[in-house]
This record gives sequence, structure tokens and C-alpha cells, in this order.
Amino acid sequence: MPSTILLSPVKLGALSLPNRIVMSALTRCRADADHVPTDLMVDYYRQRASAGLILTEATMVIEGNSAFGGREPGIHSAAQIAAWKKVTAAVHAQGGTILCQLWHGGRACHSLLNEGAQPVAPSPLRITNDETHTPQGKKPYEVPRELRDDELPGIVEGFRRAAANAQAAGFDGVEIHGANGYLLDEFLRDGSNQRPGPYGGPIAHRARLLLEVVDAAIGVWGAGRVGVRISLLNSYNDMKDSDPVGLTRHVATELDRRGIAFLDLMRADFFGLQKADVVTAARAAFKGALLIGMGYTPAEAEQTVASGTAAAIVFGHHYVSNPDLVARVRAGVALVEPDARTFYSPGPSGYTDYPPMAAS
Repeated sequence: MPSTILLSPVKLGALSLPNRIVMSALTRCRADADHVPTDLMVDYYRQRASAGLILTEATMVIEGNSAFGGREPGIHSAAQIAAWKKVTAAVHAQGGTILCQLWHGGRACHSLLNEGAQPVAPSPLRITNDETHTPQGKKPYEVPRELRDDELPGIVEGFRRAAANAQAAGFDGVEIHGANGYLLDEFLRDGSNQRPGPYGGPIAHRARLLLEVVDAAIGVWGAGRVGVRISLLNSYNDMKDSDPVGLTRHVATELDRRGIAFLDLMRADFFGLQKADVVTAARAAFKGALLIGMGYTPAEAEQTVASGTAAAIVFGHHYVSNPDLVARVRAGVALVEPDARTFYSPGPSGYTDYPPMAAS
């Protein structure tokens, strides 16, 4: 049966959306060598503008923190702002809404991608369960340098400047990337944050940096145009926490107090290693618009929104291969599965060449 609730309008803070289908942040590595968005990216986002909301791929807030083979976009230079303007204009011309996901790679970065700079993290603990792509091929992750407490205001300021740059680039707001084992998530979880002091130890201390970044973004945009993504179960990038439910509850409570536009919750672990019910904890603590993602079919998404658990559902890999996903949900047709071999490859293949339904 075609969806009805998923296709109904919804308001997330100051954002009025035509439907409840959200395009997840999907890193695709099609920026140029200077992390400047390309014309190919303009086409890619334009094709998907029928989403109720587009969240851009992880976008580097501070120069020298590349973690995706050197081809993820940034928003810290004038050239990057100018290029993102083309993206936002294309999406707006199609009636779409687009937020920039602000990101710092933390310990997932590598010196070979960043002119020899050692990656930074809350504690000197490297990622041990995988290797990363570099110009010299796959390499083990490096032991990061532990950030000093007096360096953290500079991290917050980097996010603040990036939020202002996103405003200059014509975005409709920002999402703070506090997920998937990157810097802000590394501070949140006790598997990666083993420092003492005001940013380590108890949950309230570990959440401090994320909340300072959120406050800085609110100072630029207002709370109604700021969202936050968390993934406190996901073991990607060698992540874990001893109390993901308690951590979810604390973060959701603090974000609720700030009145942000939405909380974007990744409900599970990519690899199925860690299991808990973070959805119930988030829903109880966060009274605003809850977005939930990871592994939803349109039918389950419809049920989740109808139950009141979520205001909207975030679709990830299916947005790779279904640029007109909203139309497909409306028609009740099956979604096309993506070709994982082209997720991060250069060029249009597997990126802008998936045909819309009418041309299938």
C-alpha cells in the first residue's frame, strides 16, 4: 500500500517540510582534491531534492582533518562556500530543503591525508578493527594525539565558523555530526574517551564538547535550524560505550532543553555487535521532533511515524540508488538496491546515473 503518513507535511523547529522522508548524510567522496564540492555533486543533490529534508554528507569544519581518502567536502574556505552555493541553489530551485552536516574526523583521520598532521582525539587510543584509505593504499589507523582542554574552545570555534559559512552558502540550517566514531562521538563514549577533567569521566563531562558545539551553532542559526545526529550503539570506527541507554538519555535531555529542531537517532549498530533500546530512552527524554534511521523499509517507516515514535524517518543507502525515492514510496513500488562498489568511486557511475522511476 502506498504511504500516507510518510508523505504528509511536518514541521521540525523552523523547518516546514512537505513530507517525512529524510535523505541521510551519505559520504560519497566526489569533492575535488581541495575538498571543494563539484558540479557532479550539484547534479546529485538536485536529483534528490524531493526528499522532505536533505542532510549533506559529512562536511569538514576545520582544515586538515580529512578521513575519507581526501575527497570529502569541506566548508572552511571561500571556494568551498562558493561551490556549496551552487548545490543549495539547485536544491532550492526544485523546492527542496537542505542542511549542512558539520563534522570533524577526529581519530579516524590519517597523517597521509593531512600533510603529516597527527590525528587528534579525546584520548590516545587508535582505531584497531579496520584500516583506512590513504594515497599510499590502505593503512592502519594511527594513534591520535590527545587534545588538551585548552584546545577545545578552538574546536568549538571551528564548528561555529563552519555554521556561519553554511549560512553564507545558502543552507537552511545545520546538523551537528555527533555519531559514527568521529570527534564529537569519541568524546561522548567511554570506549574512546578515557581522559580526566571537565571533558572526561562521567556522562555529563563527556557530553560537554558536543553541547558546546550545539550551543555555538544555535548562536549562529537559532535553535529551530539546528539538528544533531547521535549513534550511541554503533560500533563503526571501533566504538563502544558501557551505558549507551544512559548516555542517550542524558544527551537527549540536554538537547531537549535547548529546543533544537530535531534529534537524528541512529537506532542500531551497523555490525550488530551492540544491542540496546536507545529509541525508548530518546523518545522519553526528547519532546521535540525525533528522526530515526538505519534499515527502515517504507512500510516500517510508515508504522513508526504513525505510532508517534518518530516525526520522520531517515533513509540511507536507498537514497544512493533511488533519486526519486519519494515518488517510489508514493507509487508503492519496490526500491532499487545500490551497487556498493561505486559508493566511493570517482565519477558519475553509481552516483548520478541511477534513473528515475519513469525512465526505469
